[in-house]
Amino acid sequence: VIELQAKLGTTPISAIKLDLNSRDEIPKVLMGLQHIYSNGKTREKLFRILKTILPKGINNRVGRRGMDIWQICVLGVIRLSCNWDYDKLHEMVNNHKTLRQMLGHGILDNDYIYALQTLKDNVRLLTQEHVDQINQIVVEAGHELLGRKASEELQGKCDSFVVETNVHYSTDANLLYDAIRKIINLTSQECKAAGIKGWGKSKANIKKVKKCLYRIQNLKRSTSQDEKKKEQRKEVIREAYNGYIQTAETFLTKAAETIIDLMKVNTEVLPVNLLEIERYMNHARRQIDQIERRVCNGEKIPHGEKVFSLFEEHTEWICKGKAGIHQELGLRVCILRDQHGFVLYHHVMEKQTDDKVGKLMVDEARARFCNLSSCSFDKGFYSPQNFKDLLERLTKVILPKKGKLSSKEKEIEQSEEFLRTRRKHSSVESTINALEHSGLDRCHDHGIIG
Repeated sequence: VIELQAKLGTTPISAIKLDLNSRDEIPKVLMGLQHIYSNGKTREKLFRILKTILPKGINNRVGRRGMDIWQICVLGVIRLSCNWDYDKLHEMVNNHKTLRQMLGHGILDNDYIYALQTLKDNVRLLTQEHVDQINQIVVEAGHELLGRKASEELQGKCDSFVVETNVHYSTDANLLYDAIRKIINLTSQECKAAGIKGWGKSKANIKKVKKCLYRIQNLKRSTSQDEKKKEQRKEVIREAYNGYIQTAETFLTKAAETIIDLMKVNTEVLPVNLLEIERYMNHARRQIDQIERRVCNGEKIPHGEKVFSLFEEHTEWICKGKAGIHQELGLRVCILRDQHGFVLYHHVMEKQTDDKVGKLMVDEARARFCNLSSCSFDKGFYSPQNFKDLLERLTKVILPKKGKLSSKEKEIEQSEEFLRTRRKHSSVESTINALEHSGLDRCHDHGIIG
């Protein structure tokens, strides 16, 4: 996990001096890691988890020296906490003095440089499961610092927020452009490798498609009161879309013919690369179909048929009714925190609403921290079945009902204890704000795993 024999010129991790007056997040994260490392019991628990990071079949005594697992843990945690991509991590790990001390480097290691690919290959070994287990150690260490007794009951507060995916605002026109752009680029690369001609002007072809897209984007619907003028403008827009579709279909047809030629040249390499091209071709056909239905036929496309990103296909269109924010493109993440401010459990919600995850959140949090006895929610989590399931698991459930209240329900929700707990529930919003400030406003990693 870590080199036991200290090198000449290195500072022990427990003796590293951190700038306590700094308002940046780096010293705060390093301070937390330093505390965990300096506490013997906590360090033992952490190291047991870190030993499971190493893939099976790896022999430490054979091959080139890579990274210690402690270094993987430090860089994985700080990358997530500071919302860095790998390029930023590469720059900081090679030039940030205190971070290098935390990794075990001293004054004699100034010339030691981490390669970008080394960071990518190793830091990705720290998976969601490992981070979840480390989180339990962090919470237990935090409770110990606060002097919390083992028998003290935990009071939870549960809420969800949106983590945006790293995508642009989606329309059927620019999604079609994304698909055709990828088809042209990928087909051009494959043809170049196979020695097939016909796709040499890939940049000019992409510009041709983009020109059609720009024309559509610059056309606005008429606001005139004259119906004749409105209809004329609609016809101009239809013609622009038809020209765009024809251009896209030209490249789709050409790509389909090229795939057949590529399969004749080399059948071994194709399945991996051609499946990717065909995937984008299917995306393009879907977007052409939706454009024709919407623009030419005046049909309203059902929400369930829409895709909001070709590259991050899990992206959802979410409207939470916030002032000034009409929609967010991403996924909901639900968190459950205790009265001390520690997040006990989190859940990434795919095609789920708040009322579907209340029971899951409590079950998973109780599996990790059995002293969870009560929890508060907002109205979005209410459903009769959800309320019933929560009452079976908790001694106290603060969950306001939607709609009209009966006299008994009104009495419960107007009681002093219910109102007091409801007022305290808003503290979960400060935790959400802190998470968003520390990187969970937008996810820069690819795919649902990211």
